[in-house]
Amino acid sequence: MGLFDELGGSLKGALGSAAAAAAPALISAVLAKTNLGDLSGLVNQLQQGGLDAQVKSWLGNGANLPVSADQLKAVLGSDQVRQIAEHFGIPTDAALKYLAEHLPTTVDQASPNGVVTKG
Repeated sequence: MGLFDELGGSLKGALGSAAAAAAPALISAVLAKTNLGDLSGLVNQLQQGGLDAQVKSWLGNGANLPVSADQLKAVLGSDQVRQIAEHFGIPTDAALKYLAEHLPTTVDQASPNGVVTKG
């Protein structure tokens, strides 16, 4: 592996960390433009849609259970997913993948006392 390969790997790692750090603000900004309104609205819909175990793990102090893009799509429905993807400016599959990857940590960070705080 050459020097440029190592630098490229380091840069990708740094960009990935920056993207993960920006995820909560980005998700909140997008949700504000949807009929969900905010992270709390999304959490409520996920709980009502059958993902209560995952959401409880994100709100609690233990490990965060994962959620899949397919689970999110089933609960949110194609119209809400399309709306979210449009605000992200990416295809629906990419938006679902992004939410599946970052939503557990975003909710966890926004709920230090087990309740999603307005941020």
